Amino acid sequence: MSLLEGLNDTQREAAATLNGPVLVLAGAGTGKTRVITYRIANMLENHIKAENILAVTFTNKAAKEMQERIGTLISEEDAKAVTIGTFHSFCVRVLHQDITKIGFTRNFTIAIQGDQKGIVKQALAELCYHRDDIDCDKVAQDISNYKNSLINPTEAKMEAVNNIEVKSANIYERYQQILKNQNMLDFDDLLYYVIKLWEECPKVLKKYQELYRYILVDEYQDTNGVQFRMLELLTKTNQNICVVGDDDQSIYGWRGAVVDYILNFQDYFKNAKVVKLEQNYRSTNNILLAANNVISVNKNRHSKALWSAKGAGADIAIIRNNNAEAEALFVVDAILEERFGYKTSYDNFAILYRSNHLSRILEMELKKARIPYKIVGGQSFYQRKEIIDAIAYLKLIVNYKDDQSLFRILNVPPRGIGDKSIETLKEIQLTDKRPFYELIQTEEFLLKISSKARKETENFIATIEKYKDIFFTEDNLSQTVNDYLSDVGYLNGILKIYKKREESEKRQENIYELINSVDYYERHNSDISLINFLEKFSLMDQNDKEEGEDGESVTLMTVHASKGLEYPFVFVVGLEKGLFPHFRSVEENSEDEERRLFYVAITRAQENLVISFAMERNKYGKNERQIPSHFLDDIPEELGTVMLADQYFTPPTDEDLGAEMDKIIAKFGS
Repeated sequence: MSLLEGLNDTQREAAATLNGPVLVLAGAGTGKTRVITYRIANMLENHIKAENILAVTFTNKAAKEMQERIGTLISEEDAKAVTIGTFHSFCVRVLHQDITKIGFTRNFTIAIQGDQKGIVKQALAELCYHRDDIDCDKVAQDISNYKNSLINPTEAKMEAVNNIEVKSANIYERYQQILKNQNMLDFDDLLYYVIKLWEECPKVLKKYQELYRYILVDEYQDTNGVQFRMLELLTKTNQNICVVGDDDQSIYGWRGAVVDYILNFQDYFKNAKVVKLEQNYRSTNNILLAANNVISVNKNRHSKALWSAKGAGADIAIIRNNNAEAEALFVVDAILEERFGYKTSYDNFAILYRSNHLSRILEMELKKARIPYKIVGGQSFYQRKEIIDAIAYLKLIVNYKDDQSLFRILNVPPRGIGDKSIETLKEIQLTDKRPFYELIQTEEFLLKISSKARKETENFIATIEKYKDIFFTEDNLSQTVNDYLSDVGYLNGILKIYKKREESEKRQENIYELINSVDYYERHNSDISLINFLEKFSLMDQNDKEEGEDGESVTLMTVHASKGLEYPFVFVVGLEKGLFPHFRSVEENSEDEERRLFYVAITRAQENLVISFAMERNKYGKNERQIPSHFLDDIPEELGTVMLADQYFTPPTDEDLGAEMDKIIAKFGS
């Protein structure tokens, strides 16, 4: 019990129950990560072998934090022996062992978002579908939904009820064929093929059932169909599963999460123990009472009532603004007043909004006021073209069948292989089905391009062939990456691509920074290889890819991106009908999820919560009247009443001024 003495009663109950199915309903800010880490530490202390424990998270950041915390409680060696990671990283591990049983080779590569879009377009062209009739992004989402629901292409075609669905299913079928021909898997495939592997190869499944006898799942409310099936298969012979989550924070239905898996956990796992964590360590009680009132309107939920030992705290401010410009000015003025009036850091402020487009005017006013800010979820370092191109060069070393990577870099930097040569290559592949990397070496192709382009192509191929051996024999991976990108002509060639010297040099610096990240990977991992580095890159989530900012800054982000974060001062803007809740929630009957999203926004605030709306916004060049969100009606008046922006800025009292003067006299003398 000494290990668990620092936990409160309900946290201790959750961490001490080691056998059988357990559902931990962890309200916002109630210490769920603490419970999971102490539970794993308690397992190890009770002689459960580390290799028999599997903990699944939804972000790499959460997995890393969990492993580090366990290391401080027990030992780093034991913590590293526990399998902790995201669903996707766990699946990569499984597939590397046995993917050959379902027709792939172990050197498969993972398709990034740009690859997926390119393959969808290729499939569309091969099926002779007109691009004006097909929304490629919508088809890509349909394919993801099929996989998350474990629907294969044949089943998708059988279920199609109209022409659009038939086309989508046909593209899905061809898309999968192209991926397999290139020995590639997309992100959804990592899970989809593990289920296929386990269902088709019972001996492989049994191996994992016997290995992982104790399973923990973080953020269980975000589980989708394929993830649930994975847990169901793993626990079929052993029901030692503990899931931690909050149905009130289930906000990802739009990307496949099924809230029913947490709501009906006791139906899926019989005799499950349910533990509720309701003591909040983040927010004041006024904020929590508002959150409780807002979420209690949803009927289909596990009842919970968050409370805090921090006291009532400040009232919630609900600000009515004349228009969007006035709203942005109010937020800026409020930040400046708090920043300089109370000597607090810009890091303590977050501005949340339902949709990204609301950030534009906020950014404009922050810039005018010279307030430093960062946007979470904007373009990251790892999404830049030069970085993705460099990664494509590396992926080609590992998997020469990866046509998407070859297309990206075949003429980057320019080698005289333009669009006409690319079309020639595609025509050759219609009859000769080999990968493009093999086809660019054939006389049929080389004789159809210029002598300069032919020489460049031959040098390109020779360099790749040379480094195929070097990468698997040399120990210094970062130096080899540097040498390869230099020898293949990319590192210095990038200086010729862009007209502006400053831009070219900046992009070259970014490539050097990528090489630095390879060096960092080498210094912090034991199993070092190019394949493993590329997998780590492909499996990075938004938390990994977010760019750091120099110095303190205000944070701007969507409410979706804010989940799991907390700030002393939180502004939630745009609380208007059609914005929050979003207009689509009526069409899609998803207002419960919108309300959960508002609950998440409220519970990000630690001490001060300001909610604002505008009476007028500019839409499509016209000013339109706005109706305040009906979510505001669920905040009791005693917790926060609607006021004008001017009423928020109350002048200091004589007592306040006197206290401030006393501080000055004490510091500088009379």
